[in-house]
Amino acid sequence: MTATVTTQVIRPAGAGHETLYVLLFCLIVLACAGSVVFWHRESQDVTAIETYQIDARRDLTPGEQGIYADLRVTLDEIRLLQEEQPALPEPAALAGEGFAPFARDASSVSRGGHAWQLLEQRAYLGLSQQPATAGSFLLRVTGAGQAADIWLNRAKSLSAPIDLGDQALIAAGWQQVVAQFDAGVTRQRQHQH
Repeated sequence: MTATVTTQVIRPAGAGHETLYVLLFCLIVLACAGSVVFWHRESQDVTAIETYQIDARRDLTPGEQGIYADLRVTLDEIRLLQEEQPALPEPAALAGEGFAPFARDASSVSRGGHAWQLLEQRAYLGLSQQPATAGSFLLRVTGAGQAADIWLNRAKSLSAPIDLGDQALIAAGWQQVVAQFDAGVTRQRQHQH
């Protein structure tokens, strides 16, 4: 008996079609993700600041940024101390408690060596001994829950302001430090002419 041998050629499954389907699926996922990101992005509204104001993150030197941050934190402590006694604590008392920037330590010396004084039970003035490192600061103490009201003056020879009102400070060369929080800010310095 002769057997007939039939040979059947079976081709291997092609990976080409499967790869095409996987790539197509990946493109669809990327397109969907891209459209979701595009439609849900936040607008970057940057509010302009007034001419008498400077931005805390863009326009301050590193030493000034440190003092500004310390003043904002210490203001909370000052407000807590005010609950115990109505009068503002003297700078020497704040320094004794170790509150920066009032405390005399290596950090305060490297940031301008400010000499702090209390003005009219309304504000703290820190006159800089090194204006090139950090200008002089004025912290007006406002009511609880209000933002810190901090002013900066980079003049070399400066005395305590007599009038603590906005217009008088602006006329004397003080600039209000404001914090703008927008998504695109990195540590940039704007060159002022």
